[in-house]
Amino acid sequence: MNWNTRALDVLMAGEPTALIDFPVAAPGIRLLLKDESAQPTGSLRHRHARALFRQAVLDGAIAEGMTVVEATGGNAAVSQAWFARRLGLPYIVVMPGERSQARARPVEELGGECRFVTPPLAIYNAARQIDGHFLDQFGRAAPHDLAEELFGQVRPDWVVTGASTGATSATLGQWIRARDERCRVAVADPENSAYFPGWTLDVPDYSTGMPSRIEGIGRPRIEPAFRPHLVDLIIPVPDAAGVAAARRIREVTGLPVGASSGTALWAALELVERMRAKGETGTVVSLIGDAADRHLATYHDDGWAAGKGLDVGQHTDTLRQRTSL
Repeated sequence: MNWNTRALDVLMAGEPTALIDFPVAAPGIRLLLKDESAQPTGSLRHRHARALFRQAVLDGAIAEGMTVVEATGGNAAVSQAWFARRLGLPYIVVMPGERSQARARPVEELGGECRFVTPPLAIYNAARQIDGHFLDQFGRAAPHDLAEELFGQVRPDWVVTGASTGATSATLGQWIRARDERCRVAVADPENSAYFPGWTLDVPDYSTGMPSRIEGIGRPRIEPAFRPHLVDLIIPVPDAAGVAAARRIREVTGLPVGASSGTALWAALELVERMRAKGETGTVVSLIGDAADRHLATYHDDGWAAGKGLDVGQHTDTLRQRTSL
């Protein structure tokens, strides 16, 4: 068996992730959380990383022993390093900002190399200058199996996700439209992110130039992988509301999720409320992008939230009114 065949075997689809019923105070409406934190690397980025590697192998862009390069931080780098290790490929990630051991350690423990670059937007050019294959997760919307798996489990009326690269909403929207499903796609967007204003104003290259406080979603510019015509609605979510909703998910499920999952939940609850007000029934699915103990020291910590100027308490009553145990 040659390397390409072995690589494609490694990059086959994994085990399905579960759907968790989340209680809502809206009769006839079901809210489900798809738990992508159950992936081997603990986040939604696992599927995207697998899809990027698989497409690169199929295209002949990656061969045995070739160095793989990316410009990113956080969960995406961990997922890519995991696949690179399984394929026996060197992996280098260029991360924004000053070196952080907390960000570097999970990648380095998987055999990857981290390089840090300032200013943050310089990471892309720095990555392109490294000899190897640039995965370019922000520029490529490699199709993955999330939609097919999800619709094999349930037939939702709405699917809600946050936007980082834009690849998840693009993949969902493309799959749904190709099969003429009635489901619609909503994107939850945190403060300072370019997606909501750019989509609303129909400006495809919109940029805020400001970083998001919510790890994993929100971008200072609209990324090339984002497909606005495949998105039915973008819901802006205050950062404090996303943090409060992350805490609510933990209260209900026990999962210490990040605020990207909380932001998606808040948007999903907005949809549930709109459906209830119109007398509609149906099913909404929101994605849990990650769950990790490291979030206990940040999004789930009152001192951290206060230091970031986030008044989480002001959104707690709204969450309790819209959800029920």
